[in-house]
Amino acid sequence: MIQAETLNLLEWSRLCQHLATFAATKLGVRVAQDLRIPDTLVESEVLLAQTREVYQLETTLPVSLSFEGIQDIGDALERAALQGILSGDDLLAIATTLSGARTLRRTIDQYPDLTTLNALVADLRTYPELEQDIHRCIDERGRVMDRASARLGDIREQLKQQRDRIYQILQSILQRHGNAVQEALITQRGDRFVLPVKSSHKDIIPGIVHDTSTSGATLYVEPNAIVSHGNQLRQLLKQEQVEEEAVRRALSEQVADVHEDLERLLAIATTLDLATARARYSLWLGANPPRFVEFGSQESGASANGSASAVAPITLRQLRHPLLIWQHQHEQGPAVVPIDLVIQPQIRVVAITGPNTGGKTVTLKTLGLAALMAKVGLFVPAREPVELPWFHQVLADIGDEQSLQQSLSTFSGHIRRIGRILAALQQDEEAESDGETEPLSEDEPFPHAPTPSLVLLDEVGAGTDPSEGSALAIALLRYLADHAALTVATTHYGELKALKYQDERFENASVEFDDVTLSPTYRLLWGIPGRSNALAIAQRLGLNPAIVEAARAQIGAGSESDVNRVIAGLEQQRRQQEEKTQSAEQLIRETERLHQEILRRAETLRQRERELQQQQEEAVQAAIAQAKAEIARVIRQLQRGPETAQTAQQATEALNELAERHLPSRQAPPKPKPGFRPKVGDRVRIPRLGQVAEVLTHPDDSGEFTVRFGLMKMTVSLADVESLQGEKAELPAREQGAAAKGQSAEKKRPSEKSAEEKPTEAPAIRTSKNTLDLRGSRVADAEIELERAIASAQPGPLWIIHGHGTGKLRQGVHAFLKEHPQVSRFEAAEQADGGSGVTVAYIE
Repeated sequence: MIQAETLNLLEWSRLCQHLATFAATKLGVRVAQDLRIPDTLVESEVLLAQTREVYQLETTLPVSLSFEGIQDIGDALERAALQGILSGDDLLAIATTLSGARTLRRTIDQYPDLTTLNALVADLRTYPELEQDIHRCIDERGRVMDRASARLGDIREQLKQQRDRIYQILQSILQRHGNAVQEALITQRGDRFVLPVKSSHKDIIPGIVHDTSTSGATLYVEPNAIVSHGNQLRQLLKQEQVEEEAVRRALSEQVADVHEDLERLLAIATTLDLATARARYSLWLGANPPRFVEFGSQESGASANGSASAVAPITLRQLRHPLLIWQHQHEQGPAVVPIDLVIQPQIRVVAITGPNTGGKTVTLKTLGLAALMAKVGLFVPAREPVELPWFHQVLADIGDEQSLQQSLSTFSGHIRRIGRILAALQQDEEAESDGETEPLSEDEPFPHAPTPSLVLLDEVGAGTDPSEGSALAIALLRYLADHAALTVATTHYGELKALKYQDERFENASVEFDDVTLSPTYRLLWGIPGRSNALAIAQRLGLNPAIVEAARAQIGAGSESDVNRVIAGLEQQRRQQEEKTQSAEQLIRETERLHQEILRRAETLRQRERELQQQQEEAVQAAIAQAKAEIARVIRQLQRGPETAQTAQQATEALNELAERHLPSRQAPPKPKPGFRPKVGDRVRIPRLGQVAEVLTHPDDSGEFTVRFGLMKMTVSLADVESLQGEKAELPAREQGAAAKGQSAEKKRPSEKSAEEKPTEAPAIRTSKNTLDLRGSRVADAEIELERAIASAQPGPLWIIHGHGTGKLRQGVHAFLKEHPQVSRFEAAEQADGGSGVTVAYIE
């Protein structure tokens, strides 16, 4: 009973009506209007998961759920199960519902990530064969079609012929006796065809009178000539009715065979419609998904009698009343002022104080509706994160239950309702302990663990003597601190404000009052008790100022005045802190704006740099292309003319001129100064290997150290590496000397002449005159050919093609060239000219 009272006090039915406006089917509207509140946390979690996934469909995915064709077929299924014959409209509704359910399942099947919705429709059976049978037999108007059975088609064909004969006979009568009828019209009375005959000419057209006009001037006569045809028509109509009923009976039997699956289908479609309504209502509210935090023991929540607290924190920032949002949007109501409800784990009782009309009762209702909305799978109109416990019961005593018929005063009404709340808490405790309750003792007056219930009390202890009411309110709140997970109570009693300083399970809150405008701001303030401001409100409402001043003088000497001054001072400090906080937030926003502006400008500069670099690269590529074209032209001219030293010199001068024109500077960039010293963990470049490696050890006295690149480790010398910026390593004195000796020895090798000793020469241009192909020759024959070629060759390069093969020919050629006095040096050709398969010998 108290649960129903609480829903009524919180105006839960109004919220359900608002939710129902977002449903797409009639059955969904009915279910939303009488929304059932779950009994378990698991059920609430499933409902929230459904809402969350439909919300995702509606907001982030390109499709949404369509309920077109879904109808309330519950009554039809029940009649079919009882062997009843369904009408054509009922059968058509079943067919369209099957089609609509199949569309829903296909939409959800496209998104396997929607696990809850996919699990919901996994067992959905839509019976396409039944749908096809219905559409084959029933048209869109709910009538049985001719093709439903062969006999029905024959009967309807006979009906058509019989009607045609009757029309022919009646038309001939109208033509012969046109003056005897009121108008040339063939009409029907029941299933009999009649003519409107003037009552004065009834003997001219004899027949059966089926009806008379109101004035009696017209008789609706079935001429005797068509009576037999009318009788035959009636028999055919009866046969048609029997055959149509047989078709509908067969279809109804098919429905009856699967009525349990169809009831399941209807329940799933309704569940999806309700989930969609919850998601769309939540989207309209601008709400966010709640997260249920678990109840658990907290050391900081130990009660005064030693029992552990069992309530989890509540985080509801910028919480708005959903009914006030609707009123603001649809009924031009005032803007909704959000409140912050952040309740720590150890808090079990919150006492809200402050002036009348300040919003205390609205705060209670908003919290109660938020808890219920989360339980039924609705999002909560608060800023993320939205966290609150799952309350098994939400119990409220809000408003005045004064009753003249029951001789109840305001105080009596409150006490009766609070008694029902306490009884509900006791029943919940007994249910949790499997019906076994322990007797109360003097040492443990409240031995039971608190039940996961939310209790909302408005003006607790009001309506009686203030001292007795205050004492009763204190005892009641202490009892609830031991027996309920969370209690939020509004009060004007100053004694309740002091409970926070006696028991850490209690907390104070107040509704703000503007002393300048003498009006409430409807904001909820935490940690500071509020003042009633009754005198200020009385003055604002127009009470005689002399009376207000006399009242102020009356209370000025009391301790209550001192308390109010302390509270006023705390409120002033809070306002100053809020102003400083707002200034800090404004400064942070401005800093973030400047940061974003700097990032934007930096990105613009980077983009401009990329554009300039691209333009430079394009210019360089164009210059390179032009240079290549001119070089190719010079080479073609050289190849067409005689291969003489003068021609080569001219080509060299032409190429030098191209270099001067296309290269910005002939000077080589300055080499970086040595001084780089690798350390463990540095990354260095090994030019001869073309690798970047990580240094694993410090260089030893000889300048050697270990590096790693990829999976390989090797020992290298400082002379073999450089920094990533191109800096050469600083060599030890001993290593520098060894390196110098090695270079000197390299220069003195007779087998290969150093490239350092090469004179400045004209560019080597390969032609058929300075190319010798020795492939396939033996070494002895090749030496003869080489001798002839060298003797007749001009000074300059000679390309000798020997191929790869076994390598013997190449070795013989190299041995011959080493000993030949006219060969200054030789080397492998460029990769484009054959690489190691071709040797270039320079003839003196």
